[in-house]
Amino acid sequence: MFKTILTTEGGMTIPAVCTCLLVALVLGGVLSLVYVLSDSHKRYSLNFAVSLVILPAIVALVIMLVGSNVARAFSVAGAFTLIRFRSVPGNSRDITCIFFAMAIGLTSGVGYISLAAVITVVVGALYVALMRSPFAKHKEGVKQLKITIPENLNYEGALDEVFDAYTRQCVLEKVKTTNLGALYELTYHIELKKGVSTKEFIDKLRCRNGNLNIALGMVPEKEMEL
Repeated sequence: MFKTILTTEGGMTIPAVCTCLLVALVLGGVLSLVYVLSDSHKRYSLNFAVSLVILPAIVALVIMLVGSNVARAFSVAGAFTLIRFRSVPGNSRDITCIFFAMAIGLTSGVGYISLAAVITVVVGALYVALMRSPFAKHKEGVKQLKITIPENLNYEGALDEVFDAYTRQCVLEKVKTTNLGALYELTYHIELKKGVSTKEFIDKLRCRNGNLNIALGMVPEKEMEL
């Protein structure tokens, strides 16, 4: 069904190479658009979005240069092992996009441009649909609560009265000591009751923890991933 536009007879032609690179760039642009549209919170990175446009063309060029030459393939693999990414570590969504870009580049690099286009459209549409749908998403009302208490306060049950009055559900996720063991930092995932005043809830907690640090916010996205 799918056929390559590259032939080994007489080597690669300039029009074929240009076509493969152009297709890789166009499909990279589509992938970058998929990356942007799939982020409903608008927290995407401009640099990463631009990189997704260029990456498939680079991979396609490397594949065309290597061809079926085993020695070149090992040389390229050795060169890639020397690359270190010093940027901020990405999440699973970024890693998925990188592999997606490499798949587009590999397919375009061997000349299967129609297959590359089909993969980009089908997988890209499915990716946006899944990211935009409520599939496997946490409830919007779930928040992360970090509260610091003194070591002489038994955190097991000390805040239950406040949580029963102001929250629908409360799960203790993590306990750690701070300030050389003089304090405990408790991390909860909570869901406040409808109509509850956040300020009133925090003030009640302040009365229990001696007015030490309290932080209430959204659950970090990285804690929802593998």
